[in-house]
Amino acid sequence: MADTLTKLTYQTFQQSKNYFGLAHKILSTRVMSLVSPSDRKSKPLPLDLLQKINQRYERLLEVDWQDAEAGVYPHNILFDNPWDEFFLYYPAVWFDLPQIWERAKQKNYQDFDSNLDIAGYPSYYLQNFHHQTGGYLSDLSANLYDLQVEILFGGSADAMRRRILASLKQGLSDFDDVPASQIKILDIACGTGRTLKMIRAALPKAALFGTDLSPAYLRKANQMLSQIPGELPQLLQANAEELPYMDNYFHATTSVFLFHELPAVARQRVIEEAFRVTKPGGRFIICDSIQMSDSPEMEPAMTGFYETFHEPYYRHYMTDDLVERLEKAGFENVTAEVQYMSKVLVACKPV
Repeated sequence: MADTLTKLTYQTFQQSKNYFGLAHKILSTRVMSLVSPSDRKSKPLPLDLLQKINQRYERLLEVDWQDAEAGVYPHNILFDNPWDEFFLYYPAVWFDLPQIWERAKQKNYQDFDSNLDIAGYPSYYLQNFHHQTGGYLSDLSANLYDLQVEILFGGSADAMRRRILASLKQGLSDFDDVPASQIKILDIACGTGRTLKMIRAALPKAALFGTDLSPAYLRKANQMLSQIPGELPQLLQANAEELPYMDNYFHATTSVFLFHELPAVARQRVIEEAFRVTKPGGRFIICDSIQMSDSPEMEPAMTGFYETFHEPYYRHYMTDDLVERLEKAGFENVTAEVQYMSKVLVACKPV
């Protein structure tokens, strides 16, 4: 397929997603100002910061293309966007907006329908993250999540997720004596299964596992992954603070867009659990939001994020030392690299 594709085609594809997200943001903001006027005016980001953000975006696309060219993953994954689902559920995004605006206006952060069973979940999880209806426990949320995240990040969410794949494959090379079909990888807080789907494209034979707290999101992940020929999703509902696996079971563990939605104590427990279930010599790879330590110039964007959306633990996350947390759990040789509005941390479990 690479012979028939060009870098320009890929860039055009990404820009189409970017323009779609931008158009939605502009239109929804204008509609909100008419339907639910607010005295609070959000400050536009400075021009020089917008230019830096755009430069980071261009660099992300360049790295994404280069990894495909290098064979880290096939070129066709660059164009794997569920347009049919996006257009199917896009009207639901608009129908849900009035409830989101009202919830944000009233600062109603624990608003769950009576038909949702919220018993047994940790208190920090029972939040209307992003003011969305049903938190992470409804099928509506699971169906809208990937679309909403792509809108939020201007079509770059998948490209940021893929930044874990090169380090993942590199780390697994240390287990070259293990047959490919016996390599076991766990994605913690797998959500809708997007990350697992990308790992499958990069590692066609590995045994993939996923855990998540939300049964609705696990249903969505099962639906998505079951569409892959021969795929049998191994998904479990589980709290990442208490993973239901034996010690030293996985050759690698991953987690994408989880840690900024955890309070500090839970962050440390999840890291310790990742250390426990990862084999000696294996890697734990995190992809999450940028932080002040690596991107101080992005502070206005980060502050605007947690002020605009309901992200109750993001403010602490901004200044949290994840490297220190990983080393405290026992990991070593921890590296961190910024990619657009995300960063990737790679931590190795000592042999």
